[in-house]
Amino acid sequence: MPKDRERLPEPEPESQGLALELRLAVVLLGVQALGLVVAAGVLLEKTILGHPDSYPAALLGAALALGGAALLVAAARGILRGSSAARSPAIVMELLALPVGYSLAFQAGLVGYGAPILLSAVGVLYLFFTPAARAALDRE
Repeated sequence: MPKDRERLPEPEPESQGLALELRLAVVLLGVQALGLVVAAGVLLEKTILGHPDSYPAALLGAALALGGAALLVAAARGILRGSSAARSPAIVMELLALPVGYSLAFQAGLVGYGAPILLSAVGVLYLFFTPAARAALDRE
């Protein structure tokens, strides 16, 4: 690099200085959002190729999955920006995921589906309530 050109500082990522626990929670929220998008795709495929009892109900299920994914992505982006207001919708989504994961894993016997939902929800809730994460989000 020639000496007469100044080197511009590298832009810092938004998550610089964000607690590790919050970054891990954001990753889990992203994985959950991806799972909901896949679930919506499966519901749409089964609706189109199969014979559901109710087309409107099947399409509503897919729309709700996509809406949940959008909410998780929005909450994850807010957490990356350090917004404490983004924590509440994420916590509500995780609290809603707990009975879903439990009923799939234990009542329906679908441990392969319910366990990841249950474990990721518990993981995000734990990460949000660690002292470092609370301190990072409560400083606003």
